[in-house]
Amino acid sequence: MIDAVTLSHHGAITVVTLDRPDVRNAVDAETARQLYEAFVAFDADPITRVAIFHGAHGHFCAGWDLQAGARMAQQVPGLGAFAELDFSPADAQPLGPMGPSRLLLSKPVIAAVSGAAVAGGMELALWCDMRVMEADAYFGVFCRRFGVPLIDGGTVRLPRLIGMGHAMDLILTGRRVDAPEALQMGLCNRVVPSGTALEAAMALAEQLAAFPQGTMLADRASAYAQWDLSMPEALHQEWLRGKRCIASGLEGAVRFAEGAGRNGKF
Repeated sequence: MIDAVTLSHHGAITVVTLDRPDVRNAVDAETARQLYEAFVAFDADPITRVAIFHGAHGHFCAGWDLQAGARMAQQVPGLGAFAELDFSPADAQPLGPMGPSRLLLSKPVIAAVSGAAVAGGMELALWCDMRVMEADAYFGVFCRRFGVPLIDGGTVRLPRLIGMGHAMDLILTGRRVDAPEALQMGLCNRVVPSGTALEAAMALAEQLAAFPQGTMLADRASAYAQWDLSMPEALHQEWLRGKRCIASGLEGAVRFAEGAGRNGKF
């Protein structure tokens, strides 16, 4: 079987590429497993600091492979192969239906979005920390048309990312969301010219990889952890994570006093 997922390493950056051009990078069960294993490997790699999630051949991901789903339905009626799957959060590194969608990694991932990022593909983009989107790319809960539910975090991450009103619009209508609107509602972080998402994501990843990692990762972890906590608890966990990095912060203060980083320079 040809691998549908490849990893390439560029210094401190790992590029995870989804490559199934015959189905616009739609994900079947084996591809989901390969994506999951790729991101687990990235997280365990002591060298790499940032990952880029990229779809080859002009599309990010068209969601779950409905052709594979149709074959599965013909072989095993009803819930079939999914009957015994519960994707339990009790697992230390749970596997999601689309692969990595249940993982909370210790390092950031940037989605380089081109073409279609729809249905489960949109959910995979939402799973990433940031999204760089090409001007002619688009999102959409296109699975609405076929009665396929969002089961890779779409109903959870969309409201948290863009608010309940925008999320309900997208979830209920399944309509297409082009790059300018996606940027306006906070669904993506950058819009770049067509054909340049990977290049732009690489530049952004290099910026993140150059920062002092301890403090950046502590702040990232705090932002994710606070969702389930009351305000006092959230503030306390922020302090607990941050105080471990105070020494490096004081070193940064010394560099600033000596003239580094003045006037917003990086």
